Amino acid sequence: MTAHYESVQTATLYPDAFGVSAPETALVPDVWPRKPGVFVRNMPLPSDAQLDVQAPAPLQLALGHGQFGLVPAWVKSASDAKLRSTKLVNARAETVSTSNNFRDTWLAGQRCIVPMMAFFEDDWRSGKAVPTRIARVDGKPMGVAGVWERWAKDGIEIISFTLLSVNANSHALLHRYQQNGNEKRMPVILGEGAYGAWLSARPDKAREFMRAYPAHLLTANPVERM
Repeated sequence: MTAHYESVQTATLYPDAFGVSAPETALVPDVWPRKPGVFVRNMPLPSDAQLDVQAPAPLQLALGHGQFGLVPAWVKSASDAKLRSTKLVNARAETVSTSNNFRDTWLAGQRCIVPMMAFFEDDWRSGKAVPTRIARVDGKPMGVAGVWERWAKDGIEIISFTLLSVNANSHALLHRYQQNGNEKRMPVILGEGAYGAWLSARPDKAREFMRAYPAHLLTANPVERM
């Protein structure tokens, strides 16, 4: 499970890589469960918008702000939301459409892209956890597939998001990380040319994007302890 990632700090990377304006306020560099982060989503068009019925609806990309760790809409209270969200930082691609925690969000088409420079996993091969930073070889930001949700009750609103993950047991790089004996997972890193299609695809077609990212395009480096 990916529970820690590095946010994109360079403002120019948002319009260049994701087609949205940079956040107006500085982001925390390291995003953990229940910490604030950003995600890219496709905004619905106004009901009175004039569209060409023969052409696909144009994308209206916007940067959303929320906490890392999904709060399902059916959660009863803010205290319950706090407890559940720390465990819902990842959604399994295989069960996102059937899980009680994510099903309604998935079927509503509330997909998003989470910008990040890297994510972190523990290397247990030495018998001890060695935090490791995993990033693209070319140093460019990653766009990770996710879903987002809005929870509101008693005047409290929580916008939240989670990362989608796939099996990495046979992945040439990611199989080395996370504890032995457990299924290995990795976030769904989207190809840059697939961002628009991921956000606009029908739920059944969106499943086609959920696959492991090629190992040769990623690099892993142990994190130096201060």
